[in-house]
Amino acid sequence: MENLIELTHPLIQHKISRLRDKNTGTNEFRKLVEEIAMLMGYEALKDLPLHNIEVETPIETCQTPVIEGRTLAIVPILRAGLGMVNGMLALVPSAKVGHIGLYRDEQTHEPHEYYCKLPDPIDERLIIVTDPMLATGGSAVAAVNFIKQHGGKHIKFMSIIAAPEGVQQLLKVHPDIQLYVGHIDRELNAAAYICPGLGDAGDRIFGTK
Repeated sequence: MENLIELTHPLIQHKISRLRDKNTGTNEFRKLVEEIAMLMGYEALKDLPLHNIEVETPIETCQTPVIEGRTLAIVPILRAGLGMVNGMLALVPSAKVGHIGLYRDEQTHEPHEYYCKLPDPIDERLIIVTDPMLATGGSAVAAVNFIKQHGGKHIKFMSIIAAPEGVQQLLKVHPDIQLYVGHIDRELNAAAYICPGLGDAGDRIFGTK
């Protein structure tokens, strides 16, 4: 899959291993998610558009590149996706942040929308959707659907870990997006949890059960 980018950098892999450990506490878990998001974002944002401005250095005046103005929108899938936002904002503090709220039916595992707020105009921006875990792909597909319905065109999706089933489903329905993952795990279990996974990312980020 040419639109699938698995990021194998040693720092990302090391930090993911610490995320997996059930003994990693909430504070450390939250910081690790932010750090991994920043490392992944460095790669995902390598094609941000630039334009030149004139800057006066201590030596002379020169033309030098800066990021285009209305360029980037970060759109976390609530609630776990929020954990990746600060890592991305550390790279691009001027980015606008939207939110998509989805919950998963306990029986069918199907996603349902309860909130969607996107920066305007969304069609002019590169959109980075964040969710630490890509499991069945249902929430990811739904989130991209909503963004496209609102006019979004240039979409990338970032997940720290993913199941093969979720990767296949997302890129089957939305072959035009780029998917960045830190690690592709073995499979989903009967309860649609990623194995070996890291548990419930939202609960571990926010300290809830």
